[in-house]
Amino acid sequence: MMHYHSYEDLIKNNLTWAEEKLQQDPGYFQQLAAGQKPPFLFIGCSDSRMPLNSFTKTEPGELFIHRNVANQVSLTDMNLLAVLEYAVEALGVQHIVICGHYCCGGVEAAYRGTATGVVESWVNPIRELYLQNKQELDQIPNETERLNRLAEYNVLAQVRNICKTSVMHRAFKSGKYPKVHGWVLDIKSGHIIDLPLPLQEWKELGLVPTTI
Repeated sequence: MMHYHSYEDLIKNNLTWAEEKLQQDPGYFQQLAAGQKPPFLFIGCSDSRMPLNSFTKTEPGELFIHRNVANQVSLTDMNLLAVLEYAVEALGVQHIVICGHYCCGGVEAAYRGTATGVVESWVNPIRELYLQNKQELDQIPNETERLNRLAEYNVLAQVRNICKTSVMHRAFKSGKYPKVHGWVLDIKSGHIIDLPLPLQEWKELGLVPTTI
């Protein structure tokens, strides 16, 4: 059974962690305070089971992270666009990773049409993805596998959306741009699946440079 920490535990754990880091490297926090130059921008789901630093064994300063419900890339989301612009133009990240996961509550709510309120509006693009691919998805007899496939479709759609942003258009025109990736985390195994992207199709549509 999973053990959950109390609020007080979080503060105590922080002090223990800080002491351990100083024992390993007395200059650890001085180096962190000096600034950041992360090579990766991660856009992931807000799900509490998605601690990206844990799954990738990365340290503070290595990942620039934005998270929201069901890892959406909305072209009208000023929060995400500000993160993207800062990551690409100020930090010069080398990779952008859209990371979804299996067993995603947002994907399932969109599939079933059970979301309400603001969440319903937020996950509506996933609902549209399901309806666009309904014939193919409904042929998958196992519902879990059907939801997993929809989660993959969602990731691919959000990678495509990243390529449509004005931030990436500027980067593409400059000839200096980060590589884009679509990942799905299989929570049951802890493994990351690096999804193949339809780059040739996107090149033909003019979404990405022919040199990507």
